[in-house]
This record gives sequence, C-alpha cells and structure tokens, in this order.
Amino acid sequence: MVERRVTIGWSEGLHARPASIFVRAATATGVPVTVARAGGTPVNAASMLAVLSLGAQGGEEIVLASPAEGPEATGAAEAALERLARLVSEGLDELPETV
Repeated sequence: MVERRVTIGWSEGLHARPASIFVRAATATGVPVTVARAGGTPVNAASMLAVLSLGAQGGEEIVLASPAEGPEATGAAEAALERLARLVSEGLDELPETV
C-alpha cells in the first residue's frame, strides 16, 4: 500500500470543478487510487459522486492511497500519487500536462 497525505489547496475544497479535475486526473493515472478525509473511510478517487460525498474542505488534509503490490506496481503508484498530491496541494485550475 502506497499512501500520501496532502492538504487541499482549492479554497472551495473538493467540490464541483476541483473534484472534476481531481477525478479526471485520478482516472488518467491508470492506477487504482482511493481518497479519504484524515481518519475517514476511503472512496474510489475515480468516482465523482464518491469524491463529492467526502465533503472535503479547502485547507483540510486528505489521504491518497493505492493498493500497489510488487516493485513495478509500487513505483507506478508512487508516481501517480505524487502527481495527484501536487494537483491537490497547489489547487490547480486545470489538469497539468504531467498528470
């Protein structure tokens, strides 16, 4: 299991437009990813309804995780979570080329 903790950089949190950007980025990784509020139940990061159901606010910490096993899968998961963490922490308005 690979995990990253990150603080949400979007002032409105993971709602509407930011959630849409995040979900598209999570889907584009090609790696199974979950997202949860700190201490909360993880949900599928590729599901818009699941991400919106978190109610995560700007400035709040979330946990990104991937159930990777083996060196190759772990490397891909670490790279995917790094890109997603950057997207969330910087509160980017659009998908960066690297996601």
